Amino acid sequence: MAEHGEWISKGASLSDVTATKEYGVTRDFIVQGIRDGKLEYREGAVWGNPYLKVLRRELEQYITEELGADHLLCIKNQAELRKINKEMATLRKRLDELQARKVEIVGTMTKGAAEAAASADAPTALGR
Repeated sequence: MAEHGEWISKGASLSDVTATKEYGVTRDFIVQGIRDGKLEYREGAVWGNPYLKVLRRELEQYITEELGADHLLCIKNQAELRKINKEMATLRKRLDELQARKVEIVGTMTKGAAEAAASADAPTALGR
């Protein structure tokens, strides 16, 4: 039996929909685990749509028992790879934005320096 704190800790529990996306298991697989007594669950609903909430630790243990440790490791690696690729894409976009801003700033600096040099060489009304 899980402690109450485990249910409210961030990332310790997940819905059946999220479990399907992250671990590649079906809702029926999760329901079978609940019926076998291997998964604790809580029921919830968002905007009238019911879902099952299970503990991540128990789900991973159940997946390992039923499908094997290799399957779980493969799925976890795929999820981590997706996360890394997403972060890399975000960083590439931010780098492109910063490079464009740098070009803009350098352009205004060289333009400003050229204008300053041109005005220094031009004759003034009082001086020449």
